[in-house]
Amino acid sequence: MTVHHTVYAAQSTAPLAPRTDGLAIASFVCGLCGLGLIPVVLGHVSLARIKRQGLGGQGFALVGLILGYLTILTIAIVILVAFSGVIWAVNT
Repeated sequence: MTVHHTVYAAQSTAPLAPRTDGLAIASFVCGLCGLGLIPVVLGHVSLARIKRQGLGGQGFALVGLILGYLTILTIAIVILVAFSGVIWAVNT
């Protein structure tokens, strides 16, 4: 009497996640570093690539954009406050 063992390969029905766009990650990292304009440019380019090529990483690109714009806004406010302080000090 012989026993035959049949081995079945496990098949995954889950689709593979799309590859994450490298520019999206770069935008995120530059945004965390407070580099201002760089994550904004990288984020916009990355979102266009993600849409065109079907890549992943939209969240990274969006967070990079938000952090970049917040950095630019913060720098602008600091400059305006400093300039106003100088004007006030000169006129007093």
